Amino acid sequence: MSENGWSASEIHTNVAHSARIYDYVLGGKDNYPPDQEAAEAMSREWPALPIHMRANRDFMHRVAAYLAQEKGIRQFLDIGTGLPTTPNLHEVAQSAAPESRVVYVDNDPIVLTHARALLASAPEGRTAYIDADMLDPETILNSPQFRDTLDLDRPIALTVIAIVHFVLDKDDAYGIVKRLLEPLPSGSYLAMSIGTADFAPDEVNRVGREYAARGMPMRLRTLAEAERFFDGLELVEPGIAQVHRWHNDPKEIAKINDADIAMYGGVALKP
Repeated sequence: MSENGWSASEIHTNVAHSARIYDYVLGGKDNYPPDQEAAEAMSREWPALPIHMRANRDFMHRVAAYLAQEKGIRQFLDIGTGLPTTPNLHEVAQSAAPESRVVYVDNDPIVLTHARALLASAPEGRTAYIDADMLDPETILNSPQFRDTLDLDRPIALTVIAIVHFVLDKDDAYGIVKRLLEPLPSGSYLAMSIGTADFAPDEVNRVGREYAARGMPMRLRTLAEAERFFDGLELVEPGIAQVHRWHNDPKEIAKINDADIAMYGGVALKP
């Protein structure tokens, strides 16, 4: 049993897990041989996988900095947090505004065992952690962590980074995001990165099959399907773009081949 009260038996180290695959590819240490084998197999199918995953992480950093520095957002609701990798969202936001508040959400016992790193807030701000599945928005929105940490009279950024490609059509990803946005006040933002096979379909679909073979089916989306998440919102320029192209230094963009990135990213204002 961990200090947080979650049983170690909930963590299955004999099968690959998406959060640990991501951790391994990014050079982390919270992974096991099945995760390493899966990541290596996926990288053989698509050698750009590490470039793609790093670009997504960098996108999250730029989004958090943009919202905190340029839009004055001081509250964040982060869905599908994943394993802590410094800098985490609250570290980026609080470096710009120490009073920022962040609520992290994940239903993964692996992530829960590392929650302490996500709760190391600047003294002026606050972080909280909700053990919940994004497929159940009501549990998130009705939780004391959400209600006690975030002020619904002030704008909140809802960040849904690199997670909806694991939400299948039968689970209604669009409806889930809409429900999470519903109680957030005018002036709030939605920030998302959304998996796609638009730019390297053969390679990325092969990676998808590797995930599916390990019990992690994926739903990759086209540009038109990605745009649907932002219906009724006001997209920030440049609109929906590959994550490496969103608010990035042109010199950094030039270093990356578009075919090496399988994620759309966008940020939009709730009017």
